[in-house]
Amino acid sequence: MIRSLRPLLACVSVVGALALFPSAAHAADTLGDALARLAPSADPKVIGLAVRAAECAQVQGGAPAERLAVIDYSKPSSEPRLWVFDTVNRKLLFQELVAHGKNSGDATATRFSNAPDSLASSLGLFRTSDTYTGKNGYSLRMTGLEPGVNDQAMARAIVIHGAAYVSEAMARVAGRIGRSWGCPAVRTAVAHKLIDALKGGQMVFSYYPDKRWLGSSQYLKCTGGQLAKAEARAGGQSGT
Repeated sequence: MIRSLRPLLACVSVVGALALFPSAAHAADTLGDALARLAPSADPKVIGLAVRAAECAQVQGGAPAERLAVIDYSKPSSEPRLWVFDTVNRKLLFQELVAHGKNSGDATATRFSNAPDSLASSLGLFRTSDTYTGKNGYSLRMTGLEPGVNDQAMARAIVIHGAAYVSEAMARVAGRIGRSWGCPAVRTAVAHKLIDALKGGQMVFSYYPDKRWLGSSQYLKCTGGQLAKAEARAGGQSGT
C-alpha cells in the first residue's frame, strides 16, 4: 500500500524513498521491487521512479493512494506501456496499450508539453479525480501535480478515456496505434474497468527520459530531511 504514515514504518530504514510493507510476508521487498516483478516487460527503473514519486507526494502531505498507474512513453505505442498496480495487495491489475498526443510523436513519443492546445502528452505525477461521460465516453479527470510540467492537465482536459484507435490490430498493421490530443487513451474494451480502478485520488506517473524533468521534479528527489521527519512522525504514532 502506498501509505505515508503507518506504525509499521517506524523501524524501516529509508533509502531514497519509503519502502512500504503491507504485510510481514513482504518484509524482504521494497514496493518498487515487488511491482517490477509483477510486470517483467516494464523497466524496473521506471517502476522504481513511479513508486518514489508517489511516496514522496505522500511524505509532502498528500493523501494515501491504493492504486498506481505507470506509463512509460519511452516505449513505442505498439507495445503495452501502461501498467496499473494494486499497491495494497501488490497485484498487477492492467497491462495495456496507451496513446500519446498527436504532437508528441509518431510511433514513439519524444515531445511533451504542458501548454494549452499543444496536442501533446505531459510527463510527471498526476492524481486522479472524478469521472464523467463526455464526447469520448466514460472518462477520468486528472490533476497534474508538477508546476510547469503538467499542472495545466485539468484546464487542458487531459483525461483517461477509451478510444477505438487504441487497438492491437492497428498496432500490428500500422506499427503504431492512433494518437490523441494529449490524453492517455486506452482500449474501449478495458476503459471502464481501468477508470474505475483509478478514480478517486489514485496516482498516475508518466515517464520519459527527459533530463530536464528528471533533474528538477520535486517528486523524484525527496530530501533525507523530509523522509526522516516522516519516519519520526510514524515512530511517534507507534509509541516507539
